[in-house]
Amino acid sequence: MAVSTPVDAEQAWKDLQRIRVPQERVYDEIERCASGDPGATYSTAAIMWVFLASMGLDLPKWGTWLVLAAYVALLSTLAVIYSRRSRMRLHRSRYNWRSFATFVAGGVVTGGTILLSGRLVESLELPFGSLIQATVSAAAFVLFVGPANRWATSSLRGRGDRAAREGAGR
Repeated sequence: MAVSTPVDAEQAWKDLQRIRVPQERVYDEIERCASGDPGATYSTAAIMWVFLASMGLDLPKWGTWLVLAAYVALLSTLAVIYSRRSRMRLHRSRYNWRSFATFVAGGVVTGGTILLSGRLVESLELPFGSLIQATVSAAAFVLFVGPANRWATSSLRGRGDRAAREGAGR
């Protein structure tokens, strides 16, 4: 035997709107972060440029490992700083396939550019080849990240609306 309670439609609508407005603010903040501050992108590209340029130097093995450790430490520090700046965070269930695809595609584009520009520099025997490789790779990274982040976050708002409709339909 099912027990039903009377539902006031007007109160239910007000409750839905009270929940929906903060949710819209979360999506606004996520979209603003994805398309707004390019500081993290440019900082990452600069760190990558210095790392790739230094790989062209004839460093001893310990020097190469030291540069690699500094590169990883700087990227980790940058990730921590920018993740703490964000006022809002998405729950892990809100990251969809676009977020994963963007991460993988970014790695493929950046890694492919590094490898291909390295081969091109070696085959042409250009002077200051590591500087050319670093510049081309950092430029490809900067050109990829902005549109890719906007594309990855563009579906979040629509996905939240679908979830709200499905929840209201139950």
